[in-house]
Parts: sequence; structure tokens; C-alpha cells
Amino acid sequence: MQQNQSDIFRQDSQQLYYAELCNALYERELPLLAGIANESVLRRRLKGISYHIKRAAQEMLKHQGPLQIDIHNASWQSKQASRPPKHAEPTKTQQWFTQSASLGMPVPVQCEHLGILHLELDSIDRLDAEQHRLHLNKHGWFSVNGELLQNNQNGWVYQLGLPTRSTMAAACCGHVWKHDKRTQPRTLSLRELLLSNQINWKSFKKPLKMTG
Repeated sequence: MQQNQSDIFRQDSQQLYYAELCNALYERELPLLAGIANESVLRRRLKGISYHIKRAAQEMLKHQGPLQIDIHNASWQSKQASRPPKHAEPTKTQQWFTQSASLGMPVPVQCEHLGILHLELDSIDRLDAEQHRLHLNKHGWFSVNGELLQNNQNGWVYQLGLPTRSTMAAACCGHVWKHDKRTQPRTLSLRELLLSNQINWKSFKKPLKMTG
């Protein structure tokens, strides 16, 4: 009987956390949707928003990695390093991606502009072994040594980073540095949050498959 009662309480807590996560995600996404002027784009986003939010909340509650969940803000938490993670040597980056890159793999991209730096999650959607390059869903083509291979017009500098415990945690938690000093974390997009749930913390070479 005591075991049954314990299971009930655990289920109740999970349902409460799930509801709070969903509410926080809706509060975050609705203002963004309100700013979409294109009607067809808005309809497409509205059509999938409920599914993606529920999926993100469900997978966050299944997390088996080193991060903590902030239920009220639907965000990941971990201690921020005093300085940004150091870049691996290009030869090491090239070797790692040449041997281990796979479609759907979440990877960190270092984004820097006017002394402000953060890491952002992206995913591999194309591999070109002949040209020694790979394509990320958002940021485009990179050499396997981490170098961006296309013109960048927005003033930001992008570099593909190695998936490590420190780089992936920084990307998941929205850690930001200004002139190499810690500053206010940024809020992850729903897309990044979904990607964070695909990280296999035991082996970054094998992305998790989300359920549901």
C-alpha cells in the first residue's frame, strides 16, 4: 500500500511539473507568434505549437544528464564557467567530425558579436565527405575543422565547436559571456530546447531518439 501511495504521489508531481513546463513554454512562445506578420507562416506555426511544446516538456522530465530543470522558466540550469569553453584545435575538430558526424547530431556553434559570446545548439542535416564539410540546419555549411564556409552578413562570427560536456551544457543553459566575463543567460528557442532533449550525455556521437 505504501509503495502504491508513493507511486501516486510521484505521478502527481510529474503531472504538476509537466503542466508548469507547458505553461512556461506557452508564455514564451505566444509573444513570438504575435509578431509574425505572414499569415501562412503564422498558421503553420500555430498548427504545430501544441505538439512541440508538449513534446519538449515530456522529454525535459525524462532528462538523465547533468543539467537541472527550472520548472517555472522551462530552462536548463548548471554552473556557468567564468570564461567561455576553449576551442579545440582545428585538427582535433576535423578528426572528430570526420570520424563521428552523423545526421541529426546536436552540435554547439560558437556565436560572437561585439565581444558578446554564446554557444547555440544546431543539428547536422547534410554530410559531404568528398568536400570535407557538413551542413547545419540553421547555420549552414562548415568545414569539418569548424570553419564557416559561407558569407556572413549579420556581423556575427560563427564557429562549429566540438560536442563536449562543457560546450553542450553551456549551449543548453544559454550561458553568455561579455568580454570574457559572465553575464545574463539568454533564453533558448523552442527549437533549441527540442534539440537539447536529443543529446546523449553518455555518448555525444549517438543522439537520442525522442519518443512520442
